[in-house]
Amino acid sequence: MVFQIQNNTRENINTVVRRLGYKPLGYTDKGELNCVRPIAGDYPRFHIYLKEDQNTIRFSLHLDQKRPSYNGSTAHSGDYDSDIVKQEAQRIQAMLALAPARKNPFFG
Repeated sequence: MVFQIQNNTRENINTVVRRLGYKPLGYTDKGELNCVRPIAGDYPRFHIYLKEDQNTIRFSLHLDQKRPSYNGSTAHSGDYDSDIVKQEAQRIQAMLALAPARKNPFFG
């Protein structure tokens, strides 16, 4: 599931994802921040790729049901449009909508 929101918090994207309960894993070759939020243990887990542009953040969200089956493989049981994925997208949007815009004390 892909969605885009305004980043009204003016916070670093790593701070934003941590506040949402996600763990940043690093950046992809495309410059997307790769993050996960386990539901129970390591799997299943929510998996998002974020791309920041101007004042917006683009989210690509899915649910990893289990770890990849073969070493060196990135294929997994991904869930992209289920109710639980839609609920997680709504949770993210609601949390960021409620976050107050923060001013930088040095630059106003």
